[in-house]
Amino acid sequence: MAKGINFRDSVSHYTAISKEIAARRFAPVYLLMGEEGYFIDRLGDMLASSILNEAEKAFNQIVVYGKDSDPGAIINAARQMPMMGSYQVVIIKEAQQLRKIEQLSLYTQAPSPSTILVICHKEKNIDKRSQLYKHVAAKGVVFESVRPRDYEIGPWLSEFIKSKGCTIDPKALQMLVDYLGVDISKISNELSKLLTYLPEGTKTITADHIEQNIGISKDFNNYELTKAMSERNMHKAMLIADHFAHNPKENPFLVTISTLFTHFQRIFILNYQRWLAAHKKTPLPSDPELCRMLKIPSPYFLNEYKQAAAIYPNKKVFVILGLLREYDMKSKGIDNGGADDGELLRELLLKIFLL
Repeated sequence: MAKGINFRDSVSHYTAISKEIAARRFAPVYLLMGEEGYFIDRLGDMLASSILNEAEKAFNQIVVYGKDSDPGAIINAARQMPMMGSYQVVIIKEAQQLRKIEQLSLYTQAPSPSTILVICHKEKNIDKRSQLYKHVAAKGVVFESVRPRDYEIGPWLSEFIKSKGCTIDPKALQMLVDYLGVDISKISNELSKLLTYLPEGTKTITADHIEQNIGISKDFNNYELTKAMSERNMHKAMLIADHFAHNPKENPFLVTISTLFTHFQRIFILNYQRWLAAHKKTPLPSDPELCRMLKIPSPYFLNEYKQAAAIYPNKKVFVILGLLREYDMKSKGIDNGGADDGELLRELLLKIFLL
């Protein structure tokens, strides 16, 4: 497995393995590992449902949990011959809880051709220097599931929705990303419910659909707050801050701080690119290139940043980023004078607007 694998690589590899499973081209051993559990669960479920038919599963499919098993018992099970079928399937769930998991290398050095062993190791990777890892990499399939970064979740989510036969407009997409974060399992569950509730024939998910079915306000959310900051619309920003203060569980202050920090960081980058172009007397990078630099999912959002960059020169952005760091510390109880999160947000926004 190549070093430096990223979320995009994980998605691409997940797709490739899914196609191999659908084509019934199975490996003798699968090591599904990493921090992002969603893809590990999905591949494990695909293998559990695809290799054997229902009659064969009763005799030839064994599912064990790492906490309740040991390597010796798993190896003995994997070395058995299948009954009335071509394959035996042994699935280890929560393999990260299996004590002395490295002992499975006694089996993976020469896996049985009639057994398919599936190791679902979530939360972290197996040591890539271990014999177990090296054996599976040489004789089977290793899948490394990397957790997405904030800026990677939007493009993945858009493609995921397309795979369900639907599209999503940019504002609705940003609302989902702001509200659900990078928890792919949570995103998948919420979208499954949403797609069930949508009127028959719906082709595009809108902000209204998100508000009506998931409960995210289309008018009072972090997307609308950053937009109000970009426009220097104090009235709107303070209305949103008041809404957040009355609904703190749905609008955590730390998430808002993180969103604002990313927002002004992008303004800083755009201002710097403008200065660089003027200084070197070269054209400003193209819109697609600017989107890549700012790590935004669509050119739809670029005009907002261009507008904000004209309002917030980098000397102001430096001060704002300092304020955001200061209020991040205050949100954690450091020198906050006993103020709650709602009061801190209103105070922060006022300081930004008064610069």
